[in-house]
Amino acid sequence: MIASTIAAELNLPQSGVQAALDLLEQGNTVPFIARYRKEATGGLDDTQLRQIEERATYLRELEERKQTVLAAIEEQGKLDDALRARIEACETKARLEDLCLPYKKRRKTKADTAREAGLEPLTDALIDDPAADPEALAGEYLSEGFPEAKKALEGARAILIDRFALDADLVGQVREKMFNEGTMRAGVVAGKENEGAKYKDYFDFSEPFASLPSHRILALLRGESEGVLQLHLDAGEDAEYQDLIARRFDLATDRSAWLSDAVRWGWRTKLYVSSGLDTRMRLKEIAEEGALQVFAKNLRDVLLAAPAGQRATLGLDPGYRNGVKCAVIDPTGKVLDTAIVYPHQPQNRWSQAVEKLSTLAAQYSIDLIAVGNGTASRESEKLAGEVADWIVKAGGKRPTPVVVSESGASVYSASPLAEEEFPDMDVSLRGAVSIARRLQDPLAELVKIDPKAIGVGQYQHDVNQSALARTLDGVVEDAVNGVGVDLNTASAPLLERVAGVNATIAGNIVAYRDEHGSFHSRKELKKVPRLGPKAFEQSAGFLRINAGSDPLDASAVHPEAYPVVARIADSTGLSVKELIGNTRVLQKLRPADFADDTFGEPTVVDIIAELDKPGRDPRPEFKTATFKEGVNKVSDLTPGMILEGTVTNVAAFGAFVDVGVHQDGLVHVSAMSHKYVSDPHEVVRSGEVVKVKVMDVDVERQRIGLSLRLDDEPGQDRAHRKNKEKRRAPRKKEKGGQRGIAKQGSMADALKKAGLA
Repeated sequence: MIASTIAAELNLPQSGVQAALDLLEQGNTVPFIARYRKEATGGLDDTQLRQIEERATYLRELEERKQTVLAAIEEQGKLDDALRARIEACETKARLEDLCLPYKKRRKTKADTAREAGLEPLTDALIDDPAADPEALAGEYLSEGFPEAKKALEGARAILIDRFALDADLVGQVREKMFNEGTMRAGVVAGKENEGAKYKDYFDFSEPFASLPSHRILALLRGESEGVLQLHLDAGEDAEYQDLIARRFDLATDRSAWLSDAVRWGWRTKLYVSSGLDTRMRLKEIAEEGALQVFAKNLRDVLLAAPAGQRATLGLDPGYRNGVKCAVIDPTGKVLDTAIVYPHQPQNRWSQAVEKLSTLAAQYSIDLIAVGNGTASRESEKLAGEVADWIVKAGGKRPTPVVVSESGASVYSASPLAEEEFPDMDVSLRGAVSIARRLQDPLAELVKIDPKAIGVGQYQHDVNQSALARTLDGVVEDAVNGVGVDLNTASAPLLERVAGVNATIAGNIVAYRDEHGSFHSRKELKKVPRLGPKAFEQSAGFLRINAGSDPLDASAVHPEAYPVVARIADSTGLSVKELIGNTRVLQKLRPADFADDTFGEPTVVDIIAELDKPGRDPRPEFKTATFKEGVNKVSDLTPGMILEGTVTNVAAFGAFVDVGVHQDGLVHVSAMSHKYVSDPHEVVRSGEVVKVKVMDVDVERQRIGLSLRLDDEPGQDRAHRKNKEKRRAPRKKEKGGQRGIAKQGSMADALKKAGLA
């Protein structure tokens, strides 16, 4: 049932989905299944497998909730075959909760009090005879608590409105209509114009709920929570909803003023409020899902950024008053030396700093100078350039200065992990070490930092934190296993991200390595305490041993498939060592000739590809951006400039680019290509070096508009976006706006009670 549902939703073969679910149920990890169980799943990749895993969790929770609801209703003696069938047919949690509304325990309502007073027959009489005099009918049902006709009619109205609110089909229809046809309106709170200038684009805003993108939803909600924006949920024409209610209950509102008034009250005080709450929650869910996808894509790009490789590096963590923290690391990441220099204000010891850093660079044969991109970055980059020039004048090889994102470096510096790694090193110097190492190998260093601290998210603090952590952990796991890990050099945090390896096993691997020396074969992993057969199966293919006793241990070929490689080698008359990298021979092989019941053709294809380029790194080639001399702050920019920069973050609406002025510029999605771009990730990725043209500069608001279309003329991009906004969100008639504002009181109260405002 679950497999067929997911297969239909994701347009995947049911057999592959069922196999994936079975493998996950058996404790296999996503990276292992994606890489080594392609025959079973039909080649599903890690993204598809995680979608299957997520949907399966939702559907299982839905099924469990169904059973709980059925049991509760049956206990009340109200479960019949028709209701059971409707509940079992539910496809969403929202629909299920609609159906069980009448059976939930709730606080006593006005409708309950009216029913106890015997006013239900009055309600039915008013419905059955719309031409009757309401007050005359009500006079027949007076009782304690309802001593007069007016009070009795109010009680009857409460009963009818309660019926509206508990009707699952009506609630669902109204909810969908409001979401699909309604509009979000926003305005600035009086007196907040200057304080909330960053929300200026939303001071007079209107857009349909159904078309609101993730980033705008989150911006609107944040602006509201900060007290700058006032949001109004405009459902549309009241008459349409009132007609929907009347038709659902077959109410002759055209013949009864009382029924018409009851429907109007039911819509305004119940269904509008409940549908508004649902719309808010649905918009937040959509926004969170979009934000998670953006964060995941950006994090994947950052983790898989090009490594500079094993090269001696000088890391600089810039600062003014507290100086520039410096750390020298060797090609393996080992710290060789540290220092603090004070080249900038207020000390201004420029010459001493150049001399000290030049001495370090010459002493340790530095290849790269990694400069953090925080405060005093451009000045420190200039310092690094002068040091590089000094080395050249002294007859040495010029080290390459590179600006590196230092997001999360301070978090790492103060972490227990950094304390354990560098117990005797000052906290301020640990950041310089991290900056240097993340240039050598971004993946190996960034796994030590909470992904949320890496700084590539979109409104990351506004989304569900457990969902965010779960999503980002999956990204890190896929990235680490996609690249592979050197078993003999990897840190415990990096090993912990390998499929099948937990924190305990990772610590045991490092401890075993410290005691016995380097691993010579993957088989030795079986000697590591707590690393059992299952953990070995899941992890072995992702753990690499260079220059080990078996050349295959340096590849992504899983040990379980070594017999396949032996058969291939035998068929060619070559040894395994001679076969590895022998493209001419490997290209002539037919994978089908080596497939069997255990290892199908997809696996054999992967094995041959891996033998051709064993242990290949899927990450791109390392290159750096060169910032323009003399452009150090936003005020130095002028429209028309063409600059080189590094993409720091990609959002749903565009990409941010560091052009060396301490404030990232924005390339709006409309300025990325001459063709239509639906997703900025189609054009750029975090960490990529790009050329951009400066389109507009707002020094006061510290905003920079950039374009990837170098033939654009300054000003045209902004005009294009403004025109597009006008076309996208035309203003409605004044009546509609007033209606939205008029309803805000009851909606605001409801939101406050629900904890959503």
